[in-house]
Amino acid sequence: MAFSRSIFLTGFPGFIAERLVARLIDPGTQFFLLVQPQFVGSAAASVERLADAAGVPLENFALIEGDVTLPGLGIPADDLKTIREETTEVFHLAAVYDLAVDRETAMAVNLEGTRNVNDLCRSIGDLTRYNYVSTCYVAGKRTGRILETELTHSAGFRNFYEESKYLAEIEVEELKEILPATIYRPSVVVGDSTTGETAKYDGIYYLIGYLLRSPSLLRLVNVGSKDVRLNLVPVDFVADSIAELSADPLAVGETVAIADSSPLTTATLFDVIAESLTGKRSVLTPPASLVQSSLMLSVSPGLTGLPHAGVPYFFLSQEYDTAVAERLLAPHGIAAPRFDEYAPKVVEHMRSHQAA
Repeated sequence: MAFSRSIFLTGFPGFIAERLVARLIDPGTQFFLLVQPQFVGSAAASVERLADAAGVPLENFALIEGDVTLPGLGIPADDLKTIREETTEVFHLAAVYDLAVDRETAMAVNLEGTRNVNDLCRSIGDLTRYNYVSTCYVAGKRTGRILETELTHSAGFRNFYEESKYLAEIEVEELKEILPATIYRPSVVVGDSTTGETAKYDGIYYLIGYLLRSPSLLRLVNVGSKDVRLNLVPVDFVADSIAELSADPLAVGETVAIADSSPLTTATLFDVIAESLTGKRSVLTPPASLVQSSLMLSVSPGLTGLPHAGVPYFFLSQEYDTAVAERLLAPHGIAAPRFDEYAPKVVEHMRSHQAA
């Protein structure tokens, strides 16, 4: 069968990657899905579900065993030759998203892995788009308003995840001079806005888990800040945005913040979650500095469920400008929903998950 579109995608069967493939499926689209050997079984099951749901044949999908950290992505020579000859678009999602990741792993996967994918992109003769998924947190320790057109800085980083993604984005940015590339910077990704479904319980889920320990008691004292906003976006908004912009010629050469243009303060987030659980909001909000220092005590993770690596993100004074995203997404009818609109779905999904 002749395909009109051939997509090479890394990071499958990750949660965002699965959602993105589901959005991109079309009878005329072929997929080369790079999968680490230990995930081949789950990837095959995922492809069967996706193909069945979309009514397309399994022949549209090829699972390619490999690893982004290896030269040539660890792909057998014959398969690599076919990929180079047939691929028209690349989506690079594979990364380590752990805030506590060690430096060696972060640099190997997030930086060296991106370099290897960049090399592949350079070798594809008919490449029409390179879609690279970065993160808003390439901003590191910067404060204030962060523009999509801004990248390089000397503010430093809180962890090796941020640093490695920053260094990787710099290298993709340089490729824009010779390749049709688009960079996407999601903020904190949470569950589906309709079903609440997620595959990872970190970030805001630490706060939900904390309140679930004793909702009626713990909701009394708000551990958020009235001055700091935490930018959350549901996974379906992220997948929809990337899928639409990957086919939009106006997005070529752009860096797009896949973020909420009006995020809630962490104090409001606390109240929204508390209200979803108990029907009531907090009574007292201590000074943010006191809460932050308390959460960094050695005994805190065991008591609250919030690891030290995640604490700074609840007190981080950063605002992500979404001017480019809004300009590009508006014609497609896509906008980030507010967290308070879908919070009950997210909270209920975690509650069910904990009870399971």
